[in-house]
Amino acid sequence: MDIRKAQALRDILKDAALLKEKCYIDGKWVGGKTTIDVTNPVDESVIATVPKLGAAETRAAIEAAQRAQKDWAKKTAKERAAILRKWFNLMMENQEDLAQIMTAEQGKPLLESRGEVAYGASFIEFFAEEAKRIYGETIPSPWPNGRMIVIKQPVGVVAAITPWNFPNAMITRKAGPALAAGCA
Repeated sequence: MDIRKAQALRDILKDAALLKEKCYIDGKWVGGKTTIDVTNPVDESVIATVPKLGAAETRAAIEAAQRAQKDWAKKTAKERAAILRKWFNLMMENQEDLAQIMTAEQGKPLLESRGEVAYGASFIEFFAEEAKRIYGETIPSPWPNGRMIVIKQPVGVVAAITPWNFPNAMITRKAGPALAAGCA
């Protein structure tokens, strides 16, 4: 690994702590037994190394999400909206650094990366507002003097598979509505 090139990316970031080399599972940053190099496709330099995690770590992450989801689902829509709004604000406050990381990781032009961070953040902003508008519904019943009521409730842990070419926008587009609804 060319440490100088990885350090060069850290040096241009206002907050180098945004460049993570561990995975967040159950409230802790964890590594793995082996790692994967993250390379810049433009010059093939290694910009970071990340843990190569397997089935056991995936199971641990799912189990942690299941435990956390119970408390998350109990939060009011207004509380979830406020947390999502904070996420949106953090993304926009760190737009330049996130764009620099994305450009180094993907090779896309910096202007496009900046746009994608804003676009991805817009999903979080949108679903922060929508979280406050998750309404139930009363619908006509086929039985006399009856009513059917639809109550929307969180379903639990959600998995998201996203394409590589829009990493920020696609994960926020999936995570935003799930979190707004009280899922984990």
